[in-house]
Amino acid sequence: MNATAFYFENSMAQESTEIARGLRRRDPDLLDRLIEQYQHRLLRYLLYLTGRRDLAEDLFQETWIRVLERGHQVNDKYAFSTWLFAVAHNLVIDHMRRKQPSSLDGLMDENGDESSFDVPATGQATAFDLTLQREQSEHIAAGMQHLPAEYREALVLRFQEGMSLDEIASVACVPLGTVKSRIYRGLSSLEQRLKGAQL
Repeated sequence: MNATAFYFENSMAQESTEIARGLRRRDPDLLDRLIEQYQHRLLRYLLYLTGRRDLAEDLFQETWIRVLERGHQVNDKYAFSTWLFAVAHNLVIDHMRRKQPSSLDGLMDENGDESSFDVPATGQATAFDLTLQREQSEHIAAGMQHLPAEYREALVLRFQEGMSLDEIASVACVPLGTVKSRIYRGLSSLEQRLKGAQL
């Protein structure tokens, strides 16, 4: 391990330990900072996973309640965001089990309403760039909506959240090989859908 990697791992572990301590004390300022820092990423993840804005917003609130209740369980092996997404993932699974016994495959939006799947674009750009980005985002979001939830989750965590394969395996509670397979199959399916939409 080189010095940079060692420093990064050390600072990540220290940050997770400090967050766990603050959550144990139920520090309201810390919670506010965490919500502000992760709110957009977490809501986007839940939107892609559930396909429904109302459900994503409910689970978003529930996730932060769980963070407050179980913050002392933050694992310093990974970044706080990895633990946060694992909490959200488990809440989605619990919700689906209560609704009906099914796997994450059952998370497809039953009514096929693509309007509930809008994820706002972020960043500063020209009006033309924004229009182009929005159009591309809409095509990708529409294509993603038709993928099995396992593939959507793997793609969002890898390419939007920038998580490592190990971190994704930790969030989804699956072996590393399964993560690689889901990413590969998800990208292949998405590519086919996007090509089909262009014809």
